[in-house]
Amino acid sequence: MDLSWSEADSAFRDEVRAFLEAKLTPEIRRAGKSATSVYPDHEASMEWQHILHERGWAAPAWPVEYGGCDWSLTQHYIFSRESILAGAPSLSPMGIRMVSHAIIAFGTQEQKDFFLPGILTGEVFFCQGYSEPEAGSDLASLSMVAVDDGDDLVVTGSKIWTTHATEANWMFALVRTSRSGRKQQGITFVLIDMNSPGIEIRPLVMTSGEQVQNQVFFDGVRVPKANVLGKIDEGWTVAKYLLIFERGGGAAAPALQVMAERLAAVAAEQPGPGGGMLIDDPLFAAKLADARIRTEVLEILEYRTMSIMSSGGDPGPSASMLKVLSTELSQTLTELTLEAAGPRGRVYQPHRAKPGGPIADFVPPADDYLSGEEWQAVAPLRYFNDRAGSIYAGSNEIQRNILAKAALGL
Repeated sequence: MDLSWSEADSAFRDEVRAFLEAKLTPEIRRAGKSATSVYPDHEASMEWQHILHERGWAAPAWPVEYGGCDWSLTQHYIFSRESILAGAPSLSPMGIRMVSHAIIAFGTQEQKDFFLPGILTGEVFFCQGYSEPEAGSDLASLSMVAVDDGDDLVVTGSKIWTTHATEANWMFALVRTSRSGRKQQGITFVLIDMNSPGIEIRPLVMTSGEQVQNQVFFDGVRVPKANVLGKIDEGWTVAKYLLIFERGGGAAAPALQVMAERLAAVAAEQPGPGGGMLIDDPLFAAKLADARIRTEVLEILEYRTMSIMSSGGDPGPSASMLKVLSTELSQTLTELTLEAAGPRGRVYQPHRAKPGGPIADFVPPADDYLSGEEWQAVAPLRYFNDRAGSIYAGSNEIQRNILAKAALGL
């Protein structure tokens, strides 16, 4: 693995910077910089995806033959870091970063031909149907049933914590098609048209006040067997493959490094407890230094894993390790940012942020008043949303159990 910058890499960085400067509108840029969670404003994110797709950069990690980029690991890092520095919003990971890889690996030619181009353009927008009220991190305990009926599976049950279910027109889901054998057996991976009769979506209000996640109910929903990914009763194999990309298939370090750098900049301007600036407070400075060191460690670990995956290798339990490290480091940085925001970070003013969904029961002030600066309005919302980081994609306790078994042999 070579991450040193060549002349070609420097030229690529300049190319990326020029592109971002030319294509990022002020509104799209604000959606990235003022996002309150890993899910930015949906409309801005989709607009940015269309721009990236026109340039051929919407899904750089895909194989080239399906629309990806023949980039080195260093170029992937450059693109991620420069995009974040410029304020570009992230793209929804459900399609481009997650289910697309499963479709490429397990899908029929017909499935690839239909879904992959649509994912790139945004015409196909996926949500994820994994967790259920009684099956979260212990995903194999899921019970949403799919009954065989000729050319269809008839699905009944519910999924919960489904992000952007109201925006999505497709869901990738795990359903129970058999109860014989171990609980990991008898699970099937299906692609569900969200416009099918029998689907009801109920929004969930998060601690930040946002309505980004939902509970989705299925009442006799017919799913053609042509929409099964892989084989019936063997969906656990597909799900395990996809989880590599959900838990550690991308690079989180560039975003966390930028977050730490911005935190250092604002801490140099905020009053500290001793009368000087916050950055001069020994306790705060020590916590920030520790976080910045951890971002550098995470970067090396991520790119070592990406190097293994790019050469066709199996990263093994490293995806669990990266999930734990990245989410807990992000939580640390949001805690420190909330501390830096001071008293103004306690004011609830989501109208001056760019949430990923509607805000429940909030009427913004008529004059659009802001107490403090915009980053201080974002800080508490990002803090609340980031508490979920150690829970989603398999709780960090579950990930540590995986590491104990797979890496330590306990």
